[in-house]
Amino acid sequence: MKKLINSAESVVADALRGIAAAHPDLRVDPGNRIVFRASGPRPGKVGLLSGGGSGHEPLHAGFVGYGMLDAACPGEIFTSPVPDQVIEAGAAVDGGAGVLHIVKNYTGDVLNFQMAAELCAEEGVQVASVLVDDDVAVRDSLHTAGRRGTGATVFVEKIAGALAETGAPLAEVARVAGEVNARSRSFGVALSACTTPVSGKPTFELSESEVELGVGIHGEPGRSRGPMRGARELVRLAVDALHEDLPLSGDLLVMVNGMGGTPLIELYVAFAEVADALADRGARAVRSLVGNYVTSLDMQGFSVTVCHLTEELTRLWDAPVRTPALRWGR
Repeated sequence: MKKLINSAESVVADALRGIAAAHPDLRVDPGNRIVFRASGPRPGKVGLLSGGGSGHEPLHAGFVGYGMLDAACPGEIFTSPVPDQVIEAGAAVDGGAGVLHIVKNYTGDVLNFQMAAELCAEEGVQVASVLVDDDVAVRDSLHTAGRRGTGATVFVEKIAGALAETGAPLAEVARVAGEVNARSRSFGVALSACTTPVSGKPTFELSESEVELGVGIHGEPGRSRGPMRGARELVRLAVDALHEDLPLSGDLLVMVNGMGGTPLIELYVAFAEVADALADRGARAVRSLVGNYVTSLDMQGFSVTVCHLTEELTRLWDAPVRTPALRWGR
């Protein structure tokens, strides 16, 4: 194993030091392992809070800033943040209008955010939650009851974040966040496994001639394992899976996401194939992202996430955003 780290034990703490040094518009609490907006909560604005295991960067800390999250709670590699982190972050971002928890559907995340929400409510902080469960590959995986939460998390954080900036009430921000999740679907393909710093070995075995279809962001098994094929065929398998679950039509927001180890040139090859596959169904990508947004350490592969847009969702997606990983219009 070759990794650019000091030690397996210090990698998350060291990365947080790097985030603090690189982004002065963020504030990092190293003791509680929380990343905040340096500006603090805005009175009357709903606070947006998310988090999850580290190793998926830029998710979630890379999406803290104007137009998206107010804070993120990173856990250890592929490990949920603990309730105390979430409670501390929720209290810090509450501007009096309540806090929205954006939670990926993994058992540890769900339980710890739920516990934190209950304890925050006892302290007078109003909390609503939205569960992201967009992965069509499998139901009831190793780490979830129901679908896994993957790429749609980025869409939910961006669109709900834009609405929160307008001063919308908590119930409305939560409603739109839930609508984005309901209109979104994802499917991932792994060309290789990832290697965690602690284990020092791949999280699963995959030969040079195999791919994992429907892989999870922690390396969880997908629908099937099959032979390596060209980009066009792999993309078609992913798009077919999305279409079978929620027929693709009209104007879409589309993300071709890298898993951490795939060159950008290959992701653009994949996006070209996605665009062709959508056109065959009378759909089109009117808004797009191509790059690493929800990664799995050094895994090679890609995922495709689509959201069926409305006029409101398109307007909120286009609204200004300024975070380490997404910036436009401001």
